[in-house]
Amino acid sequence: MSGNFYSVRCGDCENEQTVFGKASTEVACAVCGTTLARPTGGKAEIEHEILETVESR
Repeated sequence: MSGNFYSVRCGDCENEQTVFGKASTEVACAVCGTTLARPTGGKAEIEHEILETVESR
């Protein structure tokens, strides 16, 4: 499996969550439900602030 995991901060509630960079489904914030990432067929479109790369493969 190739792809990176990113630590993303939700712009609405400041929750930090780990998101896979090639997500195949929409990723919602676990606290407030805001969409953090949308699939594009390849790399996911991450719509909020990326804090760091958690794991790089």
